[in-house]
Amino acid sequence: MRRGGDYSSTMAMQPTVPVRPTADLPALLEGMAATGFQGRKLGESVRVWRAMLEDPDCTVLLGLSGAMIPAGMREVLIALVRHHCVDAIVSTGANLFHDACEHLGVCHYQGHHHVDDADLLSRGIDRIYDVFAYEEEFRTIDRQIAAFAAAIAPFRGSSRAFLDAFGRHVNGVAPAGRSLLAACIEESVPIFVPALADSSIGIGLVMARREGVDIDVDQLADADELTRIVEESPRTGVVYVGGGVPKNFIQQTQVIASIHDASLDGHAYAIQYTTDAPHWGGLSGCTFEEAISWGKEQVSSPRVQCFCDATIALPIVASALLAPGIVRQGRRFDL
Repeated sequence: MRRGGDYSSTMAMQPTVPVRPTADLPALLEGMAATGFQGRKLGESVRVWRAMLEDPDCTVLLGLSGAMIPAGMREVLIALVRHHCVDAIVSTGANLFHDACEHLGVCHYQGHHHVDDADLLSRGIDRIYDVFAYEEEFRTIDRQIAAFAAAIAPFRGSSRAFLDAFGRHVNGVAPAGRSLLAACIEESVPIFVPALADSSIGIGLVMARREGVDIDVDQLADADELTRIVEESPRTGVVYVGGGVPKNFIQQTQVIASIHDASLDGHAYAIQYTTDAPHWGGLSGCTFEEAISWGKEQVSSPRVQCFCDATIALPIVASALLAPGIVRQGRRFDL
């Protein structure tokens, strides 16, 4: 594994190699790494992720944005957790809310993006591009979250601590259900949601607070806990599905560590799957090279940004990673 700069810039000049169709997915992705454009980046991302997993001192952090659970990525994410391809997750609250819905039997449905949204509103149907869901079913989960908050009140702690308790509750209510959150609890993979209020979980907690429930999710504790994970890890690798708050929250751990005299010189490996472009100046599209100026990525880090819809990239990359039968011990954190 070569180190230093953008992964593509570390390779000696070699001719591109026509990729050959094959049912062997790891071989296909390895072949794509010798082609061009975003197919090449997809193949290179597998190489970098595999290098993280083969590094015994590397803690792998996953940033999960967007609406991956409604889009059908739940089992892909569960498999990555079960095989310890990630050690800690920072997610949007939406993903965890929809994850809890699926665990509790509330489905998301195949819809269409060419519809009359006023008609959907009259029918109580919510639309996430081409995925549909029933608003009243969502509200039943909102009410369950509010009731759960009342049951554990008074509560003050990080989102990780809250989600750990909530996930155990959900698993107890529906032990036959499946969810990313339940898998993370079973595999001791902590999940942080630093913008929990910006989600339907936050809606449920506001409902509880207006009923006088003493519930306070401490987002500063999130920043402290995640940074301590980074500080205690010899090396860290990051994988970003999309960008947004999860990406920045993980990136800033390196800055916080440097302020507290625990500078680690940035994350040692970095991958991102995004459809956002860097020239708009937004965090979701900004390059890892830009992050080097902040000390968020190591100058020598192998890093790949693949500009691709995550619902395309994630199942393909996960399948290529898991096909050889990864055997990796998960990390354990004292939180």
